[in-house]
Amino acid sequence: MAEIEREAMEYDVVIVGAGPAGLSAAIRLKQLDPDLSVVLLEKGSEVGAHILSGAVLDPCGLDALIPDWKEKGAPVTVEVKEDNFLMLGEAGQIRIPNFPMPPLMNNHGNYIVSMGNVCRWMAEQAEALGVEVFPGMACSELVYGENGEVKGVVAGEFGISADGTKGDSYEPGMELHGKYVFLGEGVRGSLSKEVIAKYDLQADKEPQKFGLGMKEIWEIDPAKHKEGTVTHTMGWPLGSNAGGGSFIYHLDNNQVYVGFVVHLGYKNPHVFPYMEFQRFKHHPMVAELLKGGKRVAYGARAITEGGYQSMPKMVAPGVALLGCTVGMVNVPRIKGNHNAMLSGKAAAEAAYDAIKADRSGDELTAYEHDVRNGPIGTDLKKVRNVKPLWSKYGLTASMAIGGFDMWCNTLGFSLLGTLKHGKSDAEATEPADKHKEIAYPKPDGKLSFDRLTNVAFSFTNHEESQPAHLKLVDPDIPVNHNLPIYAGPSARYCPAGVYEFVTEEGKDPRFVINFQNCVHCKTCDIKDPPQNIKWTTPQGGDGPNYPNM
Repeated sequence: MAEIEREAMEYDVVIVGAGPAGLSAAIRLKQLDPDLSVVLLEKGSEVGAHILSGAVLDPCGLDALIPDWKEKGAPVTVEVKEDNFLMLGEAGQIRIPNFPMPPLMNNHGNYIVSMGNVCRWMAEQAEALGVEVFPGMACSELVYGENGEVKGVVAGEFGISADGTKGDSYEPGMELHGKYVFLGEGVRGSLSKEVIAKYDLQADKEPQKFGLGMKEIWEIDPAKHKEGTVTHTMGWPLGSNAGGGSFIYHLDNNQVYVGFVVHLGYKNPHVFPYMEFQRFKHHPMVAELLKGGKRVAYGARAITEGGYQSMPKMVAPGVALLGCTVGMVNVPRIKGNHNAMLSGKAAAEAAYDAIKADRSGDELTAYEHDVRNGPIGTDLKKVRNVKPLWSKYGLTASMAIGGFDMWCNTLGFSLLGTLKHGKSDAEATEPADKHKEIAYPKPDGKLSFDRLTNVAFSFTNHEESQPAHLKLVDPDIPVNHNLPIYAGPSARYCPAGVYEFVTEEGKDPRFVINFQNCVHCKTCDIKDPPQNIKWTTPQGGDGPNYPNM
C-alpha cells in the first residue's frame, strides 16, 4: 500500500487531550512565554464533551495555575457545606463520624463542579492566551523521529469506510510536529498505551488498577435539595462481590450528581457493575431523595486507582504523560483533577526550560522529578496503601488499617511501607464456575433504567460507516474462550451495552460489537480477561456529548 502523504505543521509543543491536565499545560506554557507555539487537540466534538468526573474539586491546582480564577468567572461556585460518610445496609445506613478521619479527607474549602464546564472555561482562557485549540480532532497515530523519539501525532483523519478502505470523502489528516508532545488522553489512552509499551515505562512499577465510574445527573424536588452537600457511601449493594462505593453531590439549580464506582479488580465475572449502580438507587435513602425527580444525563468512564506505586515512568524521548494517563487519583479522597492540573503545569515548566535551553526531543526528566517529589507525589504517597488493603482484605480492613496508615503518613512515617497490588484487573477475573450467578432486579423505569435507555442520555453518536474502533486481537476468543470460561463478561462489564452474545436457533453464538453505543470509558480494554479487546479512537467528534458532567 502506498504511504499516505500528509501535510505537516510545526509547533513548539503539541498537546493531545483538552482535559484539566492538557489545558493546564497549554495555559502555563503561554503564561511563561507568549511566543511559544502551542496546539491542543481534542477528540470530542467540543471541549468538555468527553469530560466526566464526580466532581468535588480541590482548588489547589487552579490556585497554582490561575490565582485570580474567581475574578475571571470560573464555574467553580458551589462550596462544600456538609460532608457525610455512610455505611449502607440493604434497608438502612450508619453514619461514619468525621472526626477520626485524617485531615486530608476533609472537604472544607472544596467545590462541587462540572469538570466539563470547568474545562470549557479553561479552554477560553487558553485561547485568550493564543493557544490553538482544535476540538473534533482525534489523534490516531504517533509520529516518530529519526532517533526513535516521539515528534508528533496524526490528527483529523476522516472518511475511512467500514471495510478499512478510503471512502470518497477520505481526508488523510495532518501531522502536527512538536519539540515536545504531551499526552493528556485520560485513562487508558491509545497513544499513551503505545508509548508505555514501546519505551517499557511500566517496568519495575506495580500494575495499574482501575475502577468503573458511572454517573447520572438528576433534577430533584427543591424541598429535598441541599446545595453544597456531599455524601459518600460504602457497603450495600456491592458487599463482598466487589470494592467500590457511591457519591451524591448537591450542586446548584436543584440538581444532584448521583454516581457509583466499582473497582475493576473483582473476581466474579457475573458481577454487572451497571446493574449494581441501578440497584443502589433503590436504597431507601437514595430512593426518597430521587422520588419525583428526573434523570437528565448519564455517562461512564474508567478511573485510575493504582496510585503512587502504579505510576509509570512519565517521560520518554520527546513525550510526556500527563494526569490520568499516568494515574494521579487519590482514591480515598476520590479526587484527581487537582493533580491533573498540577501535572500539566509541571510539564509545561519543564518543556519551557528545555526549549529555552535549545533542547528538543529528549526526556523531560525535570517533569518526572517534580511530580514524584512535589505536591502530587506528597498527596499520593500518603494514601498509597488504601487501595491494596481494600483489594486484598476487603472494606472493613481497608477502613481500619488504611485509616491508621493514612494517619501515620500524615505524621511522616508508615509501618506498612508500600504495599503491592499484585494482579492486574484482567488477571483478577476468575472462571465463572468458581462463582455464583447474581440475580439483578429488573429496572423499573423510574429510579433505575436499562442500559440502552440510559445511553441515550449520554448523547453519544458515531458515524456508522467507519470501521469499529473496538478491535479484537483474535475474533474467535469471545465465543470460544470468554463465553465458556468466563460466561461472556463483556456483556456485563460494559456500561453502554456495546457487547452482546447473540444466539439464534440452530446456530452457534455470535459476538456482536455495537460500537455506536460506546461512551469511551475504556473498561473493555482494561477488564477483558485475555486482553483481546483494544480500544482505539474513532474519527474526531464522535462519542458522547456530555452536558454539565
